[in-house]
Amino acid sequence: LCSGVKVKEISPDFRRVVVPMLLRWFNKNYVGTQFGGNLYAMTDSFLMIMLMKNLGGDYIVWDKSAEIDFVGPGTTEVFAEFLITEDDLKKIKSEVEKKGKFLPQFDINVIDRNGELVAKVKKVLYVRKKKKN
Repeated sequence: LCSGVKVKEISPDFRRVVVPMLLRWFNKNYVGTQFGGNLYAMTDSFLMIMLMKNLGGDYIVWDKSAEIDFVGPGTTEVFAEFLITEDDLKKIKSEVEKKGKFLPQFDINVIDRNGELVAKVKKVLYVRKKKKN
């Protein structure tokens, strides 16, 4: 709520999400650019939810780790786009079947209004099948 992050678009199949964040007085850092914590926050949890919706109730999905690389200053509205492809889902299911669990990695670029790269985020998720009772 206080970060200025909003969801602009969620595709009906939960395979694409677009998230913008305006630059406001409450999310500026000391030097007047997008606060780094908010840049990360705008990428948190979306992939986990997208995978949960696409893999279904037989799978457990958690955020495992994340890494952010601040590339340039965010001096305008910024955007993050999340995509999960059919190939991503096939690979995840295949690896879970083979290994029991899988740690897929997704790379998200945060860009500004001018298409300039502001940050690169690497998200690693944990996926496994639910244990049957």
